[in-house]
Amino acid sequence: MVSERLVRNDELDLTELFKGLWKQKLLILLCTTVVLSAAVTYAWTTPPSYEAKMFIQPPSQSDIGNLNYGRGGDSNLEVLRVKDVYDVYLRCLQSESLRWELYRSVYMPGLTQEQREGPQNAMFARFSQSLVVAQASKDDPTRFSVTATVTDPQQAAQWVTAFAARAGEQARDEILRNVKSDATIKADNLQKQIDAQQASSRKEREDEIVQLKEALRVAKSIDLEKPPIISGKLAAEVSAGMDHSLMYMRGSKALEAEIDNLQARQSDDPFIGNLRQKQESLAFYRTLEVPPSSIKVYRQDGIVEVPDRPVKPRKMLIVALGLALGFGLGIFLAVLRFLIVDKANERRAV
Repeated sequence: MVSERLVRNDELDLTELFKGLWKQKLLILLCTTVVLSAAVTYAWTTPPSYEAKMFIQPPSQSDIGNLNYGRGGDSNLEVLRVKDVYDVYLRCLQSESLRWELYRSVYMPGLTQEQREGPQNAMFARFSQSLVVAQASKDDPTRFSVTATVTDPQQAAQWVTAFAARAGEQARDEILRNVKSDATIKADNLQKQIDAQQASSRKEREDEIVQLKEALRVAKSIDLEKPPIISGKLAAEVSAGMDHSLMYMRGSKALEAEIDNLQARQSDDPFIGNLRQKQESLAFYRTLEVPPSSIKVYRQDGIVEVPDRPVKPRKMLIVALGLALGFGLGIFLAVLRFLIVDKANERRAV
């Protein structure tokens, strides 16, 4: 017996191993039963979780068309593209502030008073884990999904719908504020241009009156009441220079009439080029309002259905894993016990 074991040099005889395991079948059965029972208990006592999912796509060009009123062309305001609008929406969709808002308005009211007294950060972490925003497909980087996994199927559908809609409201409000800000800045610039033109025209009129008065004094000093009649080439040269040093040659009567007319003028606006167009543009940008209901910052792809089957726990998988784990644990303990007993028998035999 001793020599036989020495020849084997501690090599394990499979036949003896199987015999040893069979002798410990109760241990293997006990381990399998205990672990399997725990797995079954967990699978049938864990509340089921339901998953609702919404797919989101960029808006169409017509969905954002009203945002571009008064933009482009010579307005110096860039046209808003679909990508510009959708980027704002995605930023809002993935913001922590939106999660906290939904956590307070939707998640907290559904908790009991005892649950609300727990650590807020831990509850918010659980809420965040149950609401996931992810890119839906690598082939289409603009398509996203919002997934909610909770114990109430109605609540799951409500969460994804409310989350996407609230992100849309935040993005729309931000974009409309930016559009309004651009319009206000544009209107302010137009107002400054109009004010500058009106002030410049007023100064020019005052300067013209001073020039006319000087010419009037010259005309009176030489008793020139009416412009002289000059014919030929000289007449054209004199007429061309009457706005400058020869202005007095218009005669005192004409100069007095011009001075009276300029002094009596109530407004220089009719004499300012392109002023009316700028005033129309100013009124447009001052009153520019884009109805919120006329724009969409995202599109929902498909409908959100209330889930009718839970996604967790996967009972059959848990039971199968429990059975395999329990049986494996039993085999391990049985082999370990067999080796211990076998070594003990070898020592006694020696």
